[in-house]
Amino acid sequence: MCYFTRVFGLILLGLWLATSSAAPISATPQDTYEYQLKNGMRVIFRRDTRSPTVAQMVWYRAGSIDEFNGTTGVAHALEHMMFKGTKTVKPGDFSRQVAALGGQENAFTSNDYTAYFQQVGKSHLPTIMRLEADRMTNLLLSKTEFDKEIQVVMEERRLRTEDQASALLYEQLLATAFVTSPRRVQPIGWMDDLKAMNYLDVQQWYQRWYAPNNAVLVIAGDAQPEQVYALAEKYFGGIAARPLPLRKPQHEPVQRGLRIVEVKAPAENPQLAMAYKVPILIDPKKDEESYALMVLDVVLSGHTNSRLQRNLVRDQRLADEMGTSYMPISRGPELFYFWGVPAQGKTLAQLEDAVRAELATLAKTGVSEAELARVKAQLVAKKVFKRDSVFGQAMEIGMAQMSGVSWRDFDLMLEKIYAVTSAQVQAVITRYFTDDQLTIARLLPLPVDTHAAPKGKTLPNELLH
Repeated sequence: MCYFTRVFGLILLGLWLATSSAAPISATPQDTYEYQLKNGMRVIFRRDTRSPTVAQMVWYRAGSIDEFNGTTGVAHALEHMMFKGTKTVKPGDFSRQVAALGGQENAFTSNDYTAYFQQVGKSHLPTIMRLEADRMTNLLLSKTEFDKEIQVVMEERRLRTEDQASALLYEQLLATAFVTSPRRVQPIGWMDDLKAMNYLDVQQWYQRWYAPNNAVLVIAGDAQPEQVYALAEKYFGGIAARPLPLRKPQHEPVQRGLRIVEVKAPAENPQLAMAYKVPILIDPKKDEESYALMVLDVVLSGHTNSRLQRNLVRDQRLADEMGTSYMPISRGPELFYFWGVPAQGKTLAQLEDAVRAELATLAKTGVSEAELARVKAQLVAKKVFKRDSVFGQAMEIGMAQMSGVSWRDFDLMLEKIYAVTSAQVQAVITRYFTDDQLTIARLLPLPVDTHAAPKGKTLPNELLH
């Protein structure tokens, strides 16, 4: 089990049902079918017969953005507990049964959703669908199992956040950039909340959000549309819909000036993180700025000869590492990140100034047509290559659906990327990349005790999922 976070240096370009019919709609050229069961559950099937396997994913539109202070991390804690047994499946047997089929399975929690997946031979689709439907409605949550598992969750936080200087820097960056939005807390939650959590908190979360009308079933692979629909109806169709809590808007107040946070932690080198508040993609037909930001992300750090790599790392030797990240599809406010490690003898202040200088140059001179063409080709190629994987296709569809973007818009989005102009890139820099929208986090390294015992013990992969 794991929680998703925006990791500095990764180019997280958002992965991309609006029908009330209980029968399959017509297949698109992508060979994708969509259904809606009477209980409100969405079912999306992408047919791909290149390999005799299927990937199944159940996505719940419930992540850390839906949590409240005092129980942060509860969405991720429930993800762990979903493997602890139902009325008919003993604790741990879910994973053992999938392994016995020769399959793979796991789960993850993000700000926006929690998802569970399996990939097996195509003949085993009925089995994994039955298992997944069972724990949607029959999960057994006991104090004994929870008290053991929350220790695993806390150890995961120690290993992945508290013992990692870059993770601590990122955590403090979020907590400083956002004031009221739940985006300020990572899906793992705060340690004090984990220590105070009990199985009733997790049970309440399960009862609140784990309903078919808050879930999307995504199947990709070698199956028939009629088969997928029949199995979904058999295993999920009989689960009753439930009223969902009202999601109240939690809009972030306008930032009114530069924010700076300094983090002291054992590390070999200082680190820099800069984050500008930027818009997300809500309407694929109209939100032109998000496409310009996607292109800007690749212009700055999306390839070996990108602006930051060429200018700051190789030519000026200001940084040993430098990158950017932007997630265009999301249920909440987002940031455009810069991260870097100064070269020996260089300072964080020099690196900050260099980032601002690169942005100022781009805002003034723009991007040449030749560079735009190369960047767009790389950006589109990455998206297309993801569709070579059955699991990647299911991920792409599910992530988009959780944020309210339809798979039907995928081709439109590629067209929009191709249409981005230099003037649009210049415009988003001028509008959003100002100090009034900026939060800076600086890692000030403390000595690393190389003789000290590790703070956290290594956990088996099946426990860290």
